[in-house]
Amino acid sequence: MYPAYLQSYKEGKLKKTAQQLSDRLKSCDLCPRKCGVNRLEGEEGFCKTALKAKIYSFMAHHGEEPPVSGVNGSGTIFFSGCNMRCVYCQNHCFSQEGEGREIARQELAEIMLKLQDASCHNINLVTPTHVLPQILKALEIAVGEGLKIPLVYNTGGYEASETIKMLEGIVDIYLPDMRYADNQAALKYSAAPEYPSYNRQAVKEMHRQAGNAQINDKGIISRGMIIRHLVLPNNISGTDKIMRFVADNISRESYISLMSQYHPCFTAKEFPELSHRLSAQEYREAQEIMEKYGLHNGWSQDSGGMESYLGTRIKAL
Repeated sequence: MYPAYLQSYKEGKLKKTAQQLSDRLKSCDLCPRKCGVNRLEGEEGFCKTALKAKIYSFMAHHGEEPPVSGVNGSGTIFFSGCNMRCVYCQNHCFSQEGEGREIARQELAEIMLKLQDASCHNINLVTPTHVLPQILKALEIAVGEGLKIPLVYNTGGYEASETIKMLEGIVDIYLPDMRYADNQAALKYSAAPEYPSYNRQAVKEMHRQAGNAQINDKGIISRGMIIRHLVLPNNISGTDKIMRFVADNISRESYISLMSQYHPCFTAKEFPELSHRLSAQEYREAQEIMEKYGLHNGWSQDSGGMESYLGTRIKAL
């Protein structure tokens, strides 16, 4: 059955996984931080989220990668809170500063159905890691009421592979960042210890489950993985090492979203090396590295890279 979660719902796996993840909130270890707080009793860890999920906005998003947004848009839900602290985050008002509102599972299910009714191609879960139990419990309700479009797991990439393994048979489309190749950079700019190691293991698991991106005859991704790589100034993101890893350990048929839209948001101007936009030359060099390893993005792209597709202002449907 397609999407995969329809079969998992029928077999009871979706309900079981939702409960297993919910039980882990008692001493939260959903992500690599393993804060150990009791979120069932209202305690908050690094992500600043207790028992209820918090959302900032939802919309039919036309600013994602073309295979994700398609013609009708991606049904995008922006969750508040994050397990990273990127100094250049363009969504810092809700990822780090707490904007948004708590939401019950029934309302979250209704939002999913509303996005489907708006003819969106998928349900795009942005920064879902810390609220996975809440999402899956809402998904169970939504499936029972007719949800039947695939899920996009849209993540900054700081993931525990054991958590990702639990999503097999539930998530069809993975959209992970591969942000850093160097641990010191991950610590300095995103407060994410051991990011490269956790990120690589998680992306390997995502690929094991979903494989390379499968694009249908309408140009829409139906299953698989697209890897996002935000090119940072001064080679802070370590593009060569990441592309080599993907080519050697994932697949040379991997779809890469090589993103050029970096600009110094939030506190980035406090770091001289990040205080300016990416130059055209730096982006061309990243493109050449990608091509050197036989990787591609799978869709036509203008000279501005992905900038024309991303960074769309967020507003509610």
